[in-house]
Amino acid sequence: MKELAIRAALGLALGALALSGCAIDGSQKAAGQPSVKVSERDFRISAPRRLPAGEVNLSVTNRGPDAHELIVVRKRGPRLPIRSDGITVNEEKLTSDEAGVLEPADPSVRRLKLDLHPGTYVLFCNMAGHYKAGMRRTVVVR
Repeated sequence: MKELAIRAALGLALGALALSGCAIDGSQKAAGQPSVKVSERDFRISAPRRLPAGEVNLSVTNRGPDAHELIVVRKRGPRLPIRSDGITVNEEKLTSDEAGVLEPADPSVRRLKLDLHPGTYVLFCNMAGHYKAGMRRTVVVR
């Protein structure tokens, strides 16, 4: 009887833990889908290096001081294609690999829902010179 009570208590504790949204590589579960925090600031994007496959909600905080965009593309080669200006990514060549986009915006918090398949992705800002200055993050989706 005592063993049954212990098992029941353990089961309730584990169930509550699962419902509370344990972290998965820097992400949290929200409504059954991971919610991943991404931070942008001039010339830097911070995000977990690994993300789960499937539907993922990005909570993107632009810490400024400038407007930033966030483009998420599946990486197929060693580098993203650069335009003739030498400082921005040629987005037209990435259309089929694009997983999601947040258009440029001033500092704020925005959300982006993605459906990610296993592979390697790049999160980047393509405002003039931002990508070349290091405003990108490579993530692996499993």
